[in-house]
Amino acid sequence: MAQLHCYIPDNLAVLFKEKAKKAGLSTSKYLAYLVKKETADQWPENYFDLAGSWQGTPLVRPDQLDIEQREGLQ
Repeated sequence: MAQLHCYIPDNLAVLFKEKAKKAGLSTSKYLAYLVKKETADQWPENYFDLAGSWQGTPLVRPDQLDIEQREGLQ
């Protein structure tokens, strides 16, 4: 497992430690959680290259149903 070091201002360190404590995590685990959260939302490399690459049976949208009639709010 990699070990990272960083330097932050003292006032941010105090806030960070408070947040970690509220989350019930050590500062190390809280930092790992934040890094994972921030890096997990990335699109995989070449993700959008897949658009339009379907080579199977053509996809067909079914006929749309009639609009549902609802009663008004009372």
